[in-house]
Amino acid sequence: MTLRPVLSVLATVVLSGVLGAQEQFTLLASFVERGSGNPVDTLAPADVRVTEDGLAANVVKVEPVVRSVKVQVLIDNGAGIGRNIVELRNGVRRLLEMLPPDVETTLVTTAPQPRFLVRATKNRDELLKGVDRLTPDTATGRFTESLAEAAERANKDKDAFAVIIAAGTTSGDAKVQESDMQRALDQVGRKPMIVHVLLYSGEKSSSGGITQVEVGERVAQATGGRYELINGLSRYTTLLSELGAEVAKQFTGNTRQFRVTVQRPTGKRGELGKVSVSSTSKTLSGLWRE
Repeated sequence: MTLRPVLSVLATVVLSGVLGAQEQFTLLASFVERGSGNPVDTLAPADVRVTEDGLAANVVKVEPVVRSVKVQVLIDNGAGIGRNIVELRNGVRRLLEMLPPDVETTLVTTAPQPRFLVRATKNRDELLKGVDRLTPDTATGRFTESLAEAAERANKDKDAFAVIIAAGTTSGDAKVQESDMQRALDQVGRKPMIVHVLLYSGEKSSSGGITQVEVGERVAQATGGRYELINGLSRYTTLLSELGAEVAKQFTGNTRQFRVTVQRPTGKRGELGKVSVSSTSKTLSGLWRE
């Protein structure tokens, strides 16, 4: 079953895919309490409203799905960072300090190729020691390859909700093929995950920069993540800290999800139209087509 992510901040989305003669489809949705932002513990079919092209659909059932959240941080330590490795270490360190202490986190460097700096662990001290070992490389970072591998790892973990933070630069990926880009996009689209992308227009120019920008924008938009292209390194490292805080907030809405089975409106067949999801008393915080 393929999961097609849609923008998590929107309540009305266009869901692609042809269902043929099927009269039902399923969504994975996350909700928080309106006002408090606390996670929703229970949700009944009567609490959810779904329409397709403005026509009311019938919510057949709502089932809770609880997942742990796991974070992967992809760090470009290559030529795009240049001699600014100390500032980069400080930014990654502040990002980790903002994350909840019991969240499993993986650190990966992307130059000269994707390498584990610290494998998945909840040990904060081990993660911070890994940051101290972060060293510069003269090669350019492999943004697209690293992203595809991170998403592939996340897809193998069926019981976790993945958050990927790609701290990249615009140096590298000059020789990436269209098939490599498509692999990354396909991997990101296989299950619910959020991908945040920060790109620093690095110390070394590269014709590959357009690839990182295109892939970064597309994966962030498709998963409801944040995308930033930054010219100044000081702002780049500050944003890493802000992202850590932002991700900590996102855990609330996405660890507890609901599988919503929907009966399509009478007469609807084939490709899904414009689907709107809302709740009478809750706030939608995430939505994916299953």
